[in-house]
Amino acid sequence: MNFRPAISCLAALSISLLPAAAHAQSVNVTRSILQDQPYTIIYPDFMIPSGGATEPLSLTHPSVPLQCDITIVPVEDTTWSADSALASLDDGEVAASWARTFPGFTLASKATTPYQSGTALLYDGQSTDSPMGIPLTIVHTEAVDSGRGYTLDCLFATDVTQQARPIVDFIIANFSTKSDAECCVGAVAAPVATETPAPTQ
Repeated sequence: MNFRPAISCLAALSISLLPAAAHAQSVNVTRSILQDQPYTIIYPDFMIPSGGATEPLSLTHPSVPLQCDITIVPVEDTTWSADSALASLDDGEVAASWARTFPGFTLASKATTPYQSGTALLYDGQSTDSPMGIPLTIVHTEAVDSGRGYTLDCLFATDVTQQARPIVDFIIANFSTKSDAECCVGAVAAPVATETPAPTQ
């Protein structure tokens, strides 16, 4: 059975994003309220969240084909690590699994990558014949923490990679399997404008 996170505590933070994610001037921070399914996800404010509680949590871009989905499931493997998962990853099995839903899927790269809370497995690939009728790029990340398996998957039209991939990378870098993560990796606080008082006569 898959368990889905509950969502609360949405807060808008004014920031200035660095070039790697220079697509917004503010972000939203969403935290789970369930103690047995903690997480924090931080994302540009134009991404539209949906789901939560008993539904999958999804983030959708309002104007380009880009969506990220988060799932949390119980796992029994207490020895999991991103390095061991990378070393044992079966490229053919991964490609065949994704190709059942996204025909023509081929694995492009695989690595480990940091979440805010620790190291995750990452791989990406392309589907030439997706159900959407356009070539898609799929970026998959996963991690295990305290008996919980986390996956963060993002899909976007391959022809908008230049626009979409920095957004995806920002979301991944700022995801945490804890509910108390702070903003932000890949961003700096925006300067506060001040006015110089006019001289008195």
